[in-house]
Amino acid sequence: MRERGKAGQPSVDERYTQWKSLVPVLYDWLANHNLVWPSLSCRWGPQLEQATYKNRQRLYLSEQTDGSVPNTLVLANCEVVKPRVAAAEHISQFNEEARSPFVKKFKTIIHPGEVNRIRELPQNSKIVATHTDSPDVFIWDVEAQPNRHAVLGAAESRPDLTLTGHQDNAEFALAMCPTEPFVLSGGKDKSVVLWSIQDHISASATEPGSAKSPGSGSSSIKHNSSVGPRGIYQGHEDTVEDVQFCPSSAQEFCSVGDDCCLILWDARVGTSPAIKVEKAHNADLHCIDWNSHDENLILTGSADNSVRMFDRRNLTSGGVGSPIYKFEGHKAAVLCVQWSPDKSSIFGSSAEDGFLNVWDHEKVGKKKDRVGTRMPNSPPGLFFQHAGHRDKVVDFHWNASDPWTIVSVSDDCESTGGGGTLQIWRMSDLIYRPEEEVLAELEKFKSHILTCSSKT
Repeated sequence: MRERGKAGQPSVDERYTQWKSLVPVLYDWLANHNLVWPSLSCRWGPQLEQATYKNRQRLYLSEQTDGSVPNTLVLANCEVVKPRVAAAEHISQFNEEARSPFVKKFKTIIHPGEVNRIRELPQNSKIVATHTDSPDVFIWDVEAQPNRHAVLGAAESRPDLTLTGHQDNAEFALAMCPTEPFVLSGGKDKSVVLWSIQDHISASATEPGSAKSPGSGSSSIKHNSSVGPRGIYQGHEDTVEDVQFCPSSAQEFCSVGDDCCLILWDARVGTSPAIKVEKAHNADLHCIDWNSHDENLILTGSADNSVRMFDRRNLTSGGVGSPIYKFEGHKAAVLCVQWSPDKSSIFGSSAEDGFLNVWDHEKVGKKKDRVGTRMPNSPPGLFFQHAGHRDKVVDFHWNASDPWTIVSVSDDCESTGGGGTLQIWRMSDLIYRPEEEVLAELEKFKSHILTCSSKT
């Protein structure tokens, strides 16, 4: 990133200063939280409390330490300020070196190894899966886990369940199923592995002396027990980097890897690929997401700096990947893509260039691309660029309880000399609302301003 400053591009510091001056204009709310250690994953948990001006919500974070203290999985309580509540001077007055008063650590779990990825179970977001540098996937009932003090030599917390089946380290590819308590993982063994948490719960529920019914959920997980896979799916020729379930099916899922392939799987027809897309990108694929509003649309992000959108009804042409569109706005490898939980055409992408881009694929090709008229160099479909991070944005998550609110984390060690940066932010609704509405509102302000000025 620093080298790019030499080629006429603004340096990281210049870019950041420019962004900071625009914060009151671009954002409805922004909270900046300086982390002691970098975080590789951030996820929203359940909403805990609703109030007049803000809601309290659980936030899950990882802490990747240097070994002087243990690696941890952190539960924080976050005060999410409601739309149109924060004043401009409030959101502009933040200090990069400080912790946000809106984020408070609630519980620490000492994790066996560093936490590379966190995923919450949609049916019960207090049940969390984590990936570390090992073949196993850990399942945690985070509310039941005891709070630990992360000091050197402290004993590791014990996961409530260990999912076994990988033959080599499974570090990043991890997904939870929206319809069933199923977990999906991929790893260096080139395999995609599927488990059901329910398999174990049912088994422990039927043991002698157990009064738990199979449907009683996580409460019947016996401490530190393990469960084997429902299926192991072979088809990739290199490390599997990300996996995702079809939003409406526990039997259909997809995966991407360092072999440049996108694979769709159907557990009902076997463990071989249902569809294999060779050359989905021109480099390693890092991330994938499946649209919950339109199940034909799948997003992929790659080390070739692009995001591609595929239609699962027409994935290939002549055996090579045939995306509907290539979104080319990043200057470095794309690390995370995610569809908005609220609007079917909106998605975000974050990359090693330090940007988190928000796109609307319906704006591609339309003459009235509002941002295109304002920003001549803006790629089609891009309508917001979050530039608050000063190094690679490793993860982000849309908030389903407050749909335009995003949490994002960056690994800023090299740029800032600190740990990482956590930001929770919501762009101004004037940016994404229909043009007619926005103009009408601005017209009202105009008449209000004229009225005020005539009185003075």
